[in-house]
Amino acid sequence: MSHLLVTGGAGFIGANFVHYWETQHPDDTITVLDALTYAGNRANLAGARAAFVEGDIRDTALVEGLLGDRNIDTIVHFAAESHVDRSINGPAAFIDTNILGTLSLLTAARSVWLAREAKRHRFHHVSTDEVYGSLGPDDPAFSETTPYAPNSPYSASKAASDHLVRAWHHTYGLAVTTSNCSNNYGPFQFPEKLIPLFLINALHGRALPIYGDGMQIRDWLHVEDHCRGIEAVLHRGRVGETYCIGGGAELPNITVIDTLCSAVDAAFATDRTLATRFPAAAAAQGKPTASLKVNVTDRPGHDRRYAINETRARNELGYAPARDFSTGFAATLAWYLDNECWWRGVLDGSYRNWVVS
Repeated sequence: MSHLLVTGGAGFIGANFVHYWETQHPDDTITVLDALTYAGNRANLAGARAAFVEGDIRDTALVEGLLGDRNIDTIVHFAAESHVDRSINGPAAFIDTNILGTLSLLTAARSVWLAREAKRHRFHHVSTDEVYGSLGPDDPAFSETTPYAPNSPYSASKAASDHLVRAWHHTYGLAVTTSNCSNNYGPFQFPEKLIPLFLINALHGRALPIYGDGMQIRDWLHVEDHCRGIEAVLHRGRVGETYCIGGGAELPNITVIDTLCSAVDAAFATDRTLATRFPAAAAAQGKPTASLKVNVTDRPGHDRRYAINETRARNELGYAPARDFSTGFAATLAWYLDNECWWRGVLDGSYRNWVVS
């Protein structure tokens, strides 16, 4: 039996991880620590058995108390500010949470686990492929040996946190692992990211704003595959190592957007009730959803291409994504159409009044 502390466990990836872990490891215990900032949502944990603690990862004393009082032996650290546009407009919050927050967790882990000579412990840090910068069209994919070259305040803050985790292992002997993932998508994603934002805009007949030419390339990773990858790192990863986790779906943003537009049109053609539920949608008015596309000025420092070489994860951990993009996207679209109450509650803030058992 393991006792996990999941930071940011009420957010998109963290909540999916909690649900996944409880299904796969029912004997383990989970404590979620989340400050419930704008993207944290207790409703994401509905049905989960995990204990919930509302609190800030920068509160070192709180974290120390949780580690000691609850006999925590594993930290899975998701908590982070993660939206690049927000980091451009307000970088200070990213420094506070992503760097100082990680420092606080590492300080608490060292104080509790190393001072008490805990033989079994793991600090797993969840990071991003954005720390590696931008690739040219013919450059080899990112791997664990790619030099860091962050280009946004967000990716710079994550790069700094990665380095702190590495340093706490090499300097103090803390048992750590890090995973750098590609673009996640799936249930519970806050609607500021591309897929949920464009889907909800399409359902309301709003513009689909495409940065520049839309040819920025990303590797798309279904969130459940990401959870499986983290599970593999925790069970079979070498302490002190980093593992790149990808989805094996390297696609331009415009391809993802066109896939979404076609899928929405097909859904409206198949399910006539959608036109009643979403009368402002272009598809409800006999127009193609693609007619909502509009090109806007590219954001500053927009990385052109990310790609993941997951050879180490495959060879050492046996990891491979289980869903291709077509399958994962279809399931994601169905989830958002079936969970209108969830995303409307997120958009208007009413979810904060929901009672979650």
